[in-house]
Amino acid sequence: MEDIEDAIPAEPLAAVSADELLPETEDKPTPAAETHIKAVLEAIVYVTEEPLTKAQIAGALGQPPELIEKLLAELAAEYEKPEHGLTVRQVAGGYKMATKAEHHEAVRAFVKSLKPSLKLSLAALETLAVIAYKQPITTPEVTEIRGVQGAGVLKTLLERKLIAVAGRKNVIGKPVLYKTTKEFLIQFGLKDVSELPSIKEFEEIRRLSIPDVEPEPAAPPAPEETSGRSDGEN
Repeated sequence: MEDIEDAIPAEPLAAVSADELLPETEDKPTPAAETHIKAVLEAIVYVTEEPLTKAQIAGALGQPPELIEKLLAELAAEYEKPEHGLTVRQVAGGYKMATKAEHHEAVRAFVKSLKPSLKLSLAALETLAVIAYKQPITTPEVTEIRGVQGAGVLKTLLERKLIAVAGRKNVIGKPVLYKTTKEFLIQFGLKDVSELPSIKEFEEIRRLSIPDVEPEPAAPPAPEETSGRSDGEN
């Protein structure tokens, strides 16, 4: 029988590339190899802006998806310790590193001290909430719920990639249907739409997102308009 030591690489594991960490055998990686892969995972999740699926990571590193899932779970558990301000969690079907919820207020205050924050208007947040909770939904249905016409608001949400076209409704006129996007999930830190906040929580988000300023007076309606009002801002 061959000496098992002959199969051990001469170089330290830290110097072995990610592709070479697991040989093409059914042998399980050594603890040192798993530690190295986990460190690579931490770096990857940290530097990428888009959430990464375990399949994407496994394919890029040439590692079994089961191992990647196991190490991601271990990494997430480590970051749950109170000495860490970051967390590794599932967002929009992938894994992403983000600040912990209990530190949001401190981080928000710090960011506000650096530069003005990009805010959605009240009209945009209201429209986004209607679409999020009622999707897929048409423009006339949004207008009926809000009691206000808002083509400009929909354009803004489309430009910011928070909503997208989801086909057409099979009724007279075949109006366009809208739904929220992966970018919406990322911006609100949601795993999927089942994690949408309650109406009360969404109102709190709206309150924090809208500056305390007097609204601009709305322009008078055109003569042919007899009902509804138009959004004065996007």
